[in-house]
Amino acid sequence: MSVFFVHLKHAVTAVCLCFAVAGAVSAQEGRAAFLLEELRTAEADQIAGILESLDALWMQSGSPAIDLLLRRGEDALAEGAAEVALEHLTAAVDHAPEFAAAREARARAHYRLDQIGPALEDIRAALALNPDHIGAIRGLALILEELERFEDALALQHRLLDMMPAAEDVMAAIGRLETQLRGRDA
Repeated sequence: MSVFFVHLKHAVTAVCLCFAVAGAVSAQEGRAAFLLEELRTAEADQIAGILESLDALWMQSGSPAIDLLLRRGEDALAEGAAEVALEHLTAAVDHAPEFAAAREARARAHYRLDQIGPALEDIRAALALNPDHIGAIRGLALILEELERFEDALALQHRLLDMMPAAEDVMAAIGRLETQLRGRDA
């Protein structure tokens, strides 16, 4: 009989942990949806703060070890050490392949090392995991513009403008891309 209660205790603990994790994920998704809606109505001077809050939220994997790897990768990128960043971020992606923020950060490391193929692969994976990841959308638009795929880059910039209509940098990118397309078509 005591073996039954031990197994029951373990089963109840596992169920409670599943509900706790599901609740945390649901709360994070709810907060992200709220912040994305805030972006849609934000004034230009409010956008940076909202994006910072959104990034901080999305940089939480739920694992302190993975979060540490991501922070170390981000710090290395900030210091201009893309190769070191790539090592930390690859470890994060290897251990948490479903973590969009690690994929997006690793894409930036690949990009800084002129590894465009792997950068695109990570950006696409990040967007498959989180279609609203603004950093990944911006990164993909930048790379497509450099590859002279102006129509595709313009479509992504319009997507960003739909997400944050007051973003002056997005409006400037749209103007630049439209000029590129007019010049190419002339």
